[in-house]
Amino acid sequence: MSLTSPHRGRTTLAMGSACVLLTLVGCSNGDSTSPATASTSSAATSAGPGGARVVIENFTFGPANLKVRPGTKVTVVNRDSEAHTVTATEDKVFDTGNITGGATVTFTAPSTPGSYSYLCTLHPNMKGTLTVT
Repeated sequence: MSLTSPHRGRTTLAMGSACVLLTLVGCSNGDSTSPATASTSSAATSAGPGGARVVIENFTFGPANLKVRPGTKVTVVNRDSEAHTVTATEDKVFDTGNITGGATVTFTAPSTPGSYSYLCTLHPNMKGTLTVT
C-alpha cells in the first residue's frame, strides 16, 4: 500500500472528526447552559409549595436533611435494586411502605411544623430528617 493512497486522507479526517466528537461528548454534562454541580446527600435542601424529592441511591437518602412546608407532597425515587422505606421514627407520622427498586412513591409531609427523623425500616442504618417549617 502506498503512503499517498487517496483513501488515507479521508480516513485520517474521519478519525480526527470522531476523536473531536468523542472529546466533546465526554466533556458535556448534558446541559450546555449551566456548569455541572456536585451534591451531597447530607446537605439540607428546602422545597417550595410545588413539592420535594428524596432520591434513594446506594443505600442513602439524598438529601438526608430536607426542609418543607406543612402538607408538601414529597416524592421518593428508589434508584437501588433493593426495596426501601421512608418511615418516621416517632408515631409513624409518615410511612411509604416498601418502595421496590426502580419505583417512585409520594407522601404528604405532616401539617404540624417540627423535625421528623426517619429511616428505612428494612435497612435501619439509612437515616434522614424531614423538617417542616
